[in-house]
Amino acid sequence: MSQNTTPSGQARTVITETHNGLDVRHLVLLAVLLAAGFILNFTVGKAITTISGGAIAPEFIISAFCLTILVIRPDMVQALIIGLISAAVIQITTTSPGIDFLAEGIAAVVMALIVKGGMGTPAERFIPVVGTFVTTFLSGCIFMVVKMAMMGFATELAAVMMPVVALTAVFNACLVGALYLPIKHALKIA
Repeated sequence: MSQNTTPSGQARTVITETHNGLDVRHLVLLAVLLAAGFILNFTVGKAITTISGGAIAPEFIISAFCLTILVIRPDMVQALIIGLISAAVIQITTTSPGIDFLAEGIAAVVMALIVKGGMGTPAERFIPVVGTFVTTFLSGCIFMVVKMAMMGFATELAAVMMPVVALTAVFNACLVGALYLPIKHALKIA
């Protein structure tokens, strides 16, 4: 017969450690969402870009890492890793290699800060949309500024890219806003 008391008659307390790292389940979620984002970029993204005459160029990889950050709530270092992994995937299709590592790395950390600051507050229901908009817009702006610097500060590029960045941010915000709750419920996350 087993007893849950110590020799002195006091109840035992079992302490378990929780690990907030990127475990296998989190990495699988990131991989699945990035794969879906990658496929959507090649299909739906290209179609939307064509139909809109280039006015909207959705970057589903940003939506994927925003969803991942919303679901797993990583710390800043983990968010940076998520951003860098996402940037590595973007390298397959980008026309400007390397820039995305800076843009997505910073944007993912900002998304994690927004999630950390906003979840559990009265503004929580707006965090998926607002966070994704800010993250996508920031990523696009960083990309644009670096690209402009590489081209000798071509101001024409800013005039062309700002509307695309803004519309892409709106599109991604709507997409993540629509997908966050279903994904959260499907994964049974409180």
